[in-house]
Amino acid sequence: MSDEILFTPFRAGELQLPNRIVMAPMTRNRAGAGHVPTALGAEYYRQRATAGLIVTEATQVSPRGIGYPNTPGIHTAEQVEGWRAITRGVHDAGGRIVLQLWHVGRSSHPLYQPQGELPVSSSAIAIPGQLYTPEGMKSYPVPRALDSSEIPGIVAEYARGAAHAKAAGFDGVEIHGANGYLIDQFLRDGVNRRTDAYGGSLGNRLRFMREVATAVAAAWTPSRVGIRLSPSGTFNGMSDSDPVSTFSAALEELSRLELAYVHVVEPGDADRRHGGPAWKSASARQLRRHFRGTYITAGEMTKEKAAALIHEGLADAAAFARLYISNPDLVERFRRGAAIAPSDTSTYYGGTEKGYTDYPALA
Repeated sequence: MSDEILFTPFRAGELQLPNRIVMAPMTRNRAGAGHVPTALGAEYYRQRATAGLIVTEATQVSPRGIGYPNTPGIHTAEQVEGWRAITRGVHDAGGRIVLQLWHVGRSSHPLYQPQGELPVSSSAIAIPGQLYTPEGMKSYPVPRALDSSEIPGIVAEYARGAAHAKAAGFDGVEIHGANGYLIDQFLRDGVNRRTDAYGGSLGNRLRFMREVATAVAAAWTPSRVGIRLSPSGTFNGMSDSDPVSTFSAALEELSRLELAYVHVVEPGDADRRHGGPAWKSASARQLRRHFRGTYITAGEMTKEKAAALIHEGLADAAAFARLYISNPDLVERFRRGAAIAPSDTSTYYGGTEKGYTDYPALA
């Protein structure tokens, strides 16, 4: 099967992309003081501008959305200015870039929260295990369940993040609804135990996602908004009793909003290992038909797997993560059939230019 389809242009909403090779969002923990993106980040993204589309690392929409060190935000004027330098560099290099809007919800600790408050979630259920904090490894706390009266304020934070992204020169935004963060904590019944309008029935569990997507689309336009989902993901202690039903319904809701794209993570080996005997998966084969629009697939992606999914009509484009760490010119390497450079896992998170901007492109 030919992989030439990866190099053909396509349209996702108003986003006209020259190829179907997307750079996936990857947390790299290299923002500066005040969670402001730096000149080093501008060089990192500029180097990867040949991607059909760059999706930035997850970016907090508010101080309460923070759960990791040195991750960027989009809720202060200084952060907007930092991102503006990044979008300018990507655009000058001929690229396209969208900002991923993020609130970690319960995946945090009082040491990251304003005034040392508890992190918030759909329900007061802690993530198993520990997280890194400024004082070392600590157990995840039991989060505070959001009162329904607080939820409109958080929806508004996502919308403000989208407006700030527009001001910073982005081509669009992607809502982070995956990987066990706040939207996912409302979507899946392994965490959402609410009995109000945001819990219980499937329709109620979809409500927060729908309200966020609607508000973000209103802050810009639906045709410049995407959303990332991980139906089978187990990261951050996530599970769902029927992910096919949950995410089929989610995709149908999102179709009605006429978003630019959905970005959906395929079941992976780590999910199978950590999910236990009750784990259930939901793949593009089961879900793709429920979204009328551009479907970007992700998860342990290879060139061959991406081309096969697109040829079969199960995706329109494919997102690559780790390969983009060490191969800034991944599109050209795929095109030439050139060797793929390995990455140094010890430099994934935090640090300097080492393992970040010092991977060479092909001659």
